[in-house]
Amino acid sequence: MRKRVVITGLGVTAPNGVGIEDFEFALRSGKSGIEFHQELKDLNFSCQIGGKPKVSEELKSHYFTPLQLRGLNSSGIVYGVIAGTDAWKDAGLPISEDNEPDWDTGIIFGTGILGVDKFREAIHLIDEGKTRRLGSTSVLQTMASGISAYLGGIFGCGNQVTTNSSACTTGTEALLMGFERIKNGHAKRMLIGSCSDHGPYVWGGFDAMRILPGNYNDEPSKASRPLSASASGFVPGSGAGAMMLEELDSALERGANIYAEVIGGNVNSGGQRGGGSMTAANDTAVQRCIKSALHDSGIAAKDIDLINGHLTATSKDNVEIQNWKSALELEREDFPFINSLKGMTGHCLSASGSIELVSSILQLKKNFIFGNVNCEDLHPDITNMISTSKIPLTTIEKELNIIAKASFGFGDVNAVAILKKYNN
Repeated sequence: MRKRVVITGLGVTAPNGVGIEDFEFALRSGKSGIEFHQELKDLNFSCQIGGKPKVSEELKSHYFTPLQLRGLNSSGIVYGVIAGTDAWKDAGLPISEDNEPDWDTGIIFGTGILGVDKFREAIHLIDEGKTRRLGSTSVLQTMASGISAYLGGIFGCGNQVTTNSSACTTGTEALLMGFERIKNGHAKRMLIGSCSDHGPYVWGGFDAMRILPGNYNDEPSKASRPLSASASGFVPGSGAGAMMLEELDSALERGANIYAEVIGGNVNSGGQRGGGSMTAANDTAVQRCIKSALHDSGIAAKDIDLINGHLTATSKDNVEIQNWKSALELEREDFPFINSLKGMTGHCLSASGSIELVSSILQLKKNFIFGNVNCEDLHPDITNMISTSKIPLTTIEKELNIIAKASFGFGDVNAVAILKKYNN
């Protein structure tokens, strides 16, 4: 039989809040984590702003041993370990020191570009003929699966321990991969999430593509403008989000706190055909992904209370709304509420899906909808499709039952997850 899957732990390392308490406060108050970075100006970036979590050396010392911190130069691993550890502890699970692995618990923790600063450091040393100075952790910090390997060793996980990578879709895809593993009886618990490095060597390529805003360097908090008529490109961000997925029977047996239930979802690709490309979605594929997610979850379009969209603050935001309209086939007043976190965090790339999933789960558990910041000038094409009352500008208290979370990524890949308030 298909197992029911619930979420029993959360962790987040976001530009506007590190830790669940700070992050929820930021969501409710519309706090931005986007700031000016002198380093980007010195390197002649057009966009000199970005979202970077505030992680002090003292905070790191609570998650890493002095030996682990020696030579640690991968911001993605730092963010991922903090978020993953917090989710584990939030789920009420002990960190075992036994020699026997936890065969029932696994990890799927995704990333895009990991350890880029360590790569840069390594390249210079190798070019200078100083290979032996690389240190013993350079491989771990620069392999994509370094983050899942780190977490797997900390917690002694003996089930599947792996890393996925699907650009901006990574975090939402990881959730659905973990969901499938538990649903089919292959694991009792899966720690899932995703992370992304920060800095010029990650963000530079996007600046070169001229898809980042260069006209808000003096007003960083106003730069990321999802759903807005004046949106001029996405602001780069970084961080990590993590969730503990658990078989319902296991969670009930140990009296765990349950945040929400994962009831279904879908992943697909547009094949870079039919209007889709490396950087643009095939609209038919997006609509198929949404419809298939609803079918897999056994719900109707009208059952969705809130959509937490991908909505990156580019000219494609109105296209995303059109795809939701076409897939759900709902009139403008019947359309669900919709919001985007990226106005506060920027686009956290491979970490975006997992950070936004944490925001969705908090809204579902606490019955609120955070406001869409920086979109006082809603795009007219969007307001022609859905009622402005469905796009709150400030936080509203609202009883929620079902949330749809969507992520659409480079390479024409899509993921939609359906989350439901847990009911016995």
